[in-house]
Amino acid sequence: MANVQAILADITHLDVDAIVNAANSSLMGGGGVDGAIHRAAGVGLLEECRKLNGCRTGEAKITQGYNLPARFVIHTVGPIWHGGTAGEAKLLANCYQNSLRLAAENYLSSIAFPGISTGVYGFPVEPAAMIAVNTVNSFLETPGSIEKVIFCCFSQSDLEIYHKTLLSV
Repeated sequence: MANVQAILADITHLDVDAIVNAANSSLMGGGGVDGAIHRAAGVGLLEECRKLNGCRTGEAKITQGYNLPARFVIHTVGPIWHGGTAGEAKLLANCYQNSLRLAAENYLSSIAFPGISTGVYGFPVEPAAMIAVNTVNSFLETPGSIEKVIFCCFSQSDLEIYHKTLLSV
């Protein structure tokens, strides 16, 4: 069984096989965690992302990690929150599912996720955490290469929500 945990940290400092980037559809960098990952990885990441032709909401693409401790970056585009009636929950679950699928296809054993869509995209943290934890747990029911999943929280309040969610499922 895989080790699933929530921590308070800067995702760009984590020494894991892959970190997940809550990217925008252009994959060209932006604000929040996306901008931080691009800055920490260096220009090589931007150059590789230019060749990927963007990414649609709910999908995921993988690149090298460049100057990051993580060997790979899995880019996924989360949904913008429109009140929960525009399929946001399914799209968010797809972000986690497709990121995990890419990690497994590349035989990665450890992956760290930020709170996808919970920043400027406005997805409320509590339902986002429940979707994240349930999707990860469901994926891990099938044995594979993934041994460690980290939910990397940016704030203490987010960490408390993830800890509560992990205990409740």
